[in-house]
Amino acid sequence: MLHKDRTYPRDKNLFQKHPELQENMRAILLDWLMEVSEVYKLHRETFYLAQDLFDRFMATQKNVVKSSLQLIGITSLFIAAKLEEIYPPKLHQFAYITDGACTEDEIICMELIIMKALKWRLSPMTVVSWLNIYLQIAYIRELQHFLLPQYPQEMYIQIVELLDLCVLDIGCLEFPYSVLAASALYHFSNAEMVEKVTGYEWMELEDCIKYIVPFATAIKDSGKRAKLKFFRGVDIEDVHNIQTHTDCLQLLEKAQAKREKLQEESKIIPIPSGVLTPPLSDKKQKAPDSE
Repeated sequence: MLHKDRTYPRDKNLFQKHPELQENMRAILLDWLMEVSEVYKLHRETFYLAQDLFDRFMATQKNVVKSSLQLIGITSLFIAAKLEEIYPPKLHQFAYITDGACTEDEIICMELIIMKALKWRLSPMTVVSWLNIYLQIAYIRELQHFLLPQYPQEMYIQIVELLDLCVLDIGCLEFPYSVLAASALYHFSNAEMVEKVTGYEWMELEDCIKYIVPFATAIKDSGKRAKLKFFRGVDIEDVHNIQTHTDCLQLLEKAQAKREKLQEESKIIPIPSGVLTPPLSDKKQKAPDSE
């Protein structure tokens, strides 16, 4: 896992290679891919793999035009779904969701272009992969059950809500995914617990924890907390793994404004650990009546 974190490089300056594009276009595209993922009940791992494929592909290219972004994005999700989902949506469904902007043939062609550019390296450790491991270690009771979720679903979805917001900001690519996941966990716990379950020391996480402060503050100020969504046909034990879509773009604007203000004041200080900590509970939430 650590080897993959080092050998799947990412570049936060990738948009310097594409003068026609702006960083907010990436945020808009990823936000749309979250929405598509929820519509097709795709797993969070699928979305985060698509995000990684997109970012790494863009780092290999030059002068990509705006009109190609949606095709690259939906193709990245198409590849990720085939790798992660037991029953991925069909090709025509991915073309359909673009409302005619991308044809099936274009997606197939772009699929080959992406995989060749990435040299068929399609299995990175994503942010949510790391988060799952960290939470398993934090809540493990019996080693023989390590592969079964031991942590509260409510805690997981609230941490991943923070990651969903952070990943829209291209600055997140400055940090290894293992560090990003560990730093997000810090905002729901404390330094001692994070060091214990991740193996990272505070000094290794400090910059990333500070980076996440405006995003965590934006979520806190919104007064909203992520809640489990239940989907027809999805087992209650798996609902927390389905990628959901919220008003991330609005929160992103607020977070970026907070970051600029903090930078101007030169007071980028981590919020106290545990500010976003949800109530601990080992009880599974019961699903409401299906719609």
